[in-house]
Amino acid sequence: MAQPLETVAESISFTNEEAKTLEFWRAENVFQTSLQLSKGRPRYSFYDGPPFATGLPHYGHILAGTIKDIVTRWAHQNGYFVDRRFGWDTHGLPVEYEVDKALGIKGPKDVEAMGIDKYNAQCRSIVMRHAHEWEETVERMGRWIDFKRDYKTMYPWFMESVWWVFHQLFTKGLVYRGVKVMPFSTGCSTPLSNFEAGQNYKDVVDPAVMVSFVLDDSKEMLVAWTTTPWTLPSNLAVAVHPDLDYVTVEDGETGNHYILMELRLHEVYKKGDEYKVLRKFKGIELKDKTYQPLFPYFAHLKQQIGAFRVLTGTFVTTDQGTGVVHEAPYFGEIDYQTCLEHGLITKDMKIVCPVDEVGCFTDEVVDFKGIYVKDADKLIIKKLKADGRLVRQGTTTHSYPFCWRSDTPLLYKAVPSWFIRVEVLVPKLLANNEQTYWVPSFVQEKRFANWLRDARDWAVSRNRFWGTPINMWVSDDLEEIVCVRSIAELEELTGTKITDLHRESVDHLTIPSKTGRGVLKRVSEVFDCWFESGSMPYAQVHYPFENRKDFEDNFPADFIAEGIDQTRGWFYTLLVLSTALFDKPPFKNLICNGLVLAGDGEKMSKRKKNYPDPMEIVNKYGADALRLYLINSPVVRGDNLKFREDGVKDVVKDVLLPWFNAYRFLVQNVQRWEQASGRRFTVKLQKSSNVMDQWILSFTNSLVGFVRKEMAAYHLYAVVPPLVKYFETLTNWYVRMNRKRIKGDSGEEECVASLETLYNVLLVVVRLMAPFTPFLTEMMWRNLRHLLDPAGDVKPEASVHYVMIPDANTALIDEAVERRVRALQSVVEIVRVMRDRKGLPMKYPLSEVVVIQRDTQFLDDVKSLEPYLLDEVNVRKLTLSDEKEKWGVKLKAEPNFRALGARLKGDQKKVADYLKNKVSDAELAEFLSAGKMVVLGHELGSDDLAVAYAVDSDRLGEKYEAHSDNQTVVLLDASANDAMQEEGLMREIVNRVQKMRKKAKLATSDNAVVFCQIEPSGCSLHRVAHDQQAAIENATKTPLRLDVQPAAGDNVLLKESSSVKDAQIHLAIVDLRTGAPPATNGMANGVNTSVANTIATLVNTPAEGSVTVYLVNEDGSKKTVQVAPKGAQPLNYSGLLHETRNLFGLWQVGSVRLSFDKDGADKLTPKTDLLSLDKKQLFVHRR
Repeated sequence: MAQPLETVAESISFTNEEAKTLEFWRAENVFQTSLQLSKGRPRYSFYDGPPFATGLPHYGHILAGTIKDIVTRWAHQNGYFVDRRFGWDTHGLPVEYEVDKALGIKGPKDVEAMGIDKYNAQCRSIVMRHAHEWEETVERMGRWIDFKRDYKTMYPWFMESVWWVFHQLFTKGLVYRGVKVMPFSTGCSTPLSNFEAGQNYKDVVDPAVMVSFVLDDSKEMLVAWTTTPWTLPSNLAVAVHPDLDYVTVEDGETGNHYILMELRLHEVYKKGDEYKVLRKFKGIELKDKTYQPLFPYFAHLKQQIGAFRVLTGTFVTTDQGTGVVHEAPYFGEIDYQTCLEHGLITKDMKIVCPVDEVGCFTDEVVDFKGIYVKDADKLIIKKLKADGRLVRQGTTTHSYPFCWRSDTPLLYKAVPSWFIRVEVLVPKLLANNEQTYWVPSFVQEKRFANWLRDARDWAVSRNRFWGTPINMWVSDDLEEIVCVRSIAELEELTGTKITDLHRESVDHLTIPSKTGRGVLKRVSEVFDCWFESGSMPYAQVHYPFENRKDFEDNFPADFIAEGIDQTRGWFYTLLVLSTALFDKPPFKNLICNGLVLAGDGEKMSKRKKNYPDPMEIVNKYGADALRLYLINSPVVRGDNLKFREDGVKDVVKDVLLPWFNAYRFLVQNVQRWEQASGRRFTVKLQKSSNVMDQWILSFTNSLVGFVRKEMAAYHLYAVVPPLVKYFETLTNWYVRMNRKRIKGDSGEEECVASLETLYNVLLVVVRLMAPFTPFLTEMMWRNLRHLLDPAGDVKPEASVHYVMIPDANTALIDEAVERRVRALQSVVEIVRVMRDRKGLPMKYPLSEVVVIQRDTQFLDDVKSLEPYLLDEVNVRKLTLSDEKEKWGVKLKAEPNFRALGARLKGDQKKVADYLKNKVSDAELAEFLSAGKMVVLGHELGSDDLAVAYAVDSDRLGEKYEAHSDNQTVVLLDASANDAMQEEGLMREIVNRVQKMRKKAKLATSDNAVVFCQIEPSGCSLHRVAHDQQAAIENATKTPLRLDVQPAAGDNVLLKESSSVKDAQIHLAIVDLRTGAPPATNGMANGVNTSVANTIATLVNTPAEGSVTVYLVNEDGSKKTVQVAPKGAQPLNYSGLLHETRNLFGLWQVGSVRLSFDKDGADKLTPKTDLLSLDKKQLFVHRR
């Protein structure tokens, strides 16, 4: 048995309703219940990339979380079991940096002095500092994910799986120890990945110096340019381009002979008379020449390894510097590779890197030891000048990387590291990448694939403390290595019970050597936290130690999603490890979103305060609004989004409110029908014979089919716009054009059909939108479900999120009906533009609309919906034609003189003259069809001219206005007669009364009366109010009292005054509901007696020629009603029940019915002919 719908308020606070929904979800444990209900279904596997809990969630997290939530909800509501577990990245630099800052730790020595156990205890204590805020934000955004069954990278079982991953790589021969020049944070005393190094570039001013290197075999000096003077003490070589021209010049000021690239002479000399060219030669002639070291610190390497010589390389550019590049191989990636290729250094030699972990020179650089390298720049330049080696000195502004945590300049320096051999995996990485599906595809095919092609071996070790220790125990000479696979193996090898795997728990453990090398000790490094996050598919389920079959049955994941910045981060590490382990991709489908920027296009910055706090936005507009705003933007196509608060506000205004209004309108009219009929409304879910019902049912099911197709392709960017636009179509077309039917003005049969149709499409869309707007759909569903038949296909489940996404009902899809309504809409839109342009409100009827189209099918479609068209545009007559010439309509070119002038220069006047005076209708018609035309040899497009329609006034006179949409020409007779003017004035009054009822928050069934005074009394508006009083009352369902004011005791809800043309109208709406607050006088039993008596006089006094019935209430009181007042529209069955409630104050009663007998056996029905009841007595029954 269907239950009654709950009353819906006139207005809504989306944030308050969302709070109620959250309470319902918590109280009923709806998420966990949904998981239980889906147990046993096919699995849809999903990986959630772990964020750091040391920072607060921002729009990037909210965006990615929303995408993940939509896709996983969609999968769940399409018959899958979707396990959703939240993960936390708890190790690494973000945590250590916060501890270092709090404790004043400057470097590793401070940690060692404090004790690693105490240091890691501090890290452990803050690692989940913002977990509560994360959970609150994620829950408030409506995202369903399990926090209780989370994974944290610091859990011992997670760390053990990370050890297993590394052990597998070690066993496959993919692990080695080497040196790598890496971005190094001196603020955090750790190397960073290239991904991390690219997160914080700043424009800085650095010294730019030119220094001379004196060749050993001549007086000539090579002049090199550098912006890092602090690397000069570590110089071991210089490089030139082998194929470009170099010159030896005599310096006009010093007489020195300098060598530099010919193309870069202007960099050293501003004027030609400042130097003299002595000779010109190719760079290859300089190869292997030796020179004198700038500093003596590593001069011994000249004899030992052949340092301080000239190398060649095509990387030397012509766009900056002098064409001579200073090489410090352990402070630059290219420097290192160049020196390695030339045999100047080897991978296993002692490195020349006299800079410690906090960026200070070591003892080897005796002149500058203990000085921070950037601070040493000035001292080094000073010494170079004193030694006569400084040629030029200046500054340069350039973009330089800073540490994303400490905000200190990064140094590129050599770091001994443990590496994974990635370069040998590149072909497999590319092949596995091809097996995955990305949205948008260009990120996979271009950005990610290019990154993979250039992949380098991965340095996975970090010289830090709070992380997963690298599971290798080595001898002092590194010749014997044991890579431990598991906790059990470590216990067996060390004879120690293991409960934790952090450094303080394993660093002291030793393993006896099997080759006589004493004991093996653990290497000091920990894993790069990217290695941990790349291991999460295995570690989150403790694979292979537990859940082996479950993991292997559901790997790769069906879906992952993160921001585009993860192409070099998480996406990359996932693919490297899955390829190395299983030669499989780690996922099947991926959505890669763009970045959310501040409104000015800059990166969002707490310091700059250039964006609103996410939770402020949610508390102001609601989570559904923010969700829709984010996913209905370029950001889901991989582009960037400039965040605008007004954009979220527009979603509320343009989507959520129209949707809510359609839902409220349905509920109110179902309740009105139930009150009027005395029956419970039930939905039969059958096809309507009304064309507009057929259209909205077809349109809705076509939308379902489209959404299903695009969601199968993970095209959120294609899905959301039509979903959002749907509500404009529903409210501004279907509801607007069927409002009278829905309200019962066209009879009960039409009323029921329209209500059923509106209910059905709302029910479909509520289920379809549930993954996108989980809050609003839940609120609507919990009310709409009351009308569902428990035995039907759609069950009245407690939550919409237990219900499956609807399939498109192809039996209801009628492409012809949709085509017909599109034709109608196009004409209506054109007329609306014309009315707006002429200042003709829709309230005022017009005589004729002429629709001209060459396509006769289009004209037939418009003709088939003629009543709807005429009603919607408020026009009396429709004329259709396929001959524009007959109506004097011609095409007119409107040249864009600015565009033509910029492109055609001198030919602009000739072309413009041709377009204005000589072009034919046929040419312009072809232009409209093809989008281009050739005039005097120039091809013109839509930017060069527009085509308008003009009416030949000599043939048609001045009464027609013309407009078109490039396909259809519409003529509108804008002339008006007195009758149409009167109707327009009547509609002005009706419109104001209806708006006042809405402002006063009166439901359709709420009883009220409106007092109306119009000045001056003899004006047209005053006369129309009197002549059309009955029609106004019928249209507004509100009695109208003319030329009087409310009495002193009347309960006035609202007063308004406004102007209509030359008149002033003053309206006051008075509450007549039973139980309304009593006034100080003029009230009896909560009913406004002064107004009630006035209306009773009008109603109870039969007029000559009217049809009158006598009502007898259950308490014996009697009233008289004019069913058909003389000269006015008669009441229908619903109207008679409405008046019955008014007269006896029965608005709080569930339902009212009328009968011919006191016992109620012989009942009135909507089919009863009320005009045959003159002078009949009817009995009132309530229940």
